[in-house]
Amino acid sequence: MQKIPLNLAAAEMVLARDIFKNDSPTGMPICGKGTELSDSLISRLQQMGVQSLYVEGHPVWQEGDRGLTEQLADLEKRFSKTMDNRYNTTLLEVYRTHFTAAMGDDGGRTEE
Repeated sequence: MQKIPLNLAAAEMVLARDIFKNDSPTGMPICGKGTELSDSLISRLQQMGVQSLYVEGHPVWQEGDRGLTEQLADLEKRFSKTMDNRYNTTLLEVYRTHFTAAMGDDGGRTEE
């Protein structure tokens, strides 16, 4: 899942979270999780004042973003001194799974 500014949203991206009016979970829902964006929907969201949204995967690469491979290597380094502890190895696996799922199917691709 990635939070992006609305101006970087593109058709066929899929919402990873609901969008609410005034960006408040107690506000009126505008668009639901799992909705595929279209050009017309993006235009309507702009007219409603939506500034950013969460989309599935990691479709937008910005300067400073790190790929999945780099993130997993950093994670391994952080846990390297405690790998003899079975709870830490379980926690490492949980983080690996989360990072891989959050980056989407193309998470391992190299940055452009």
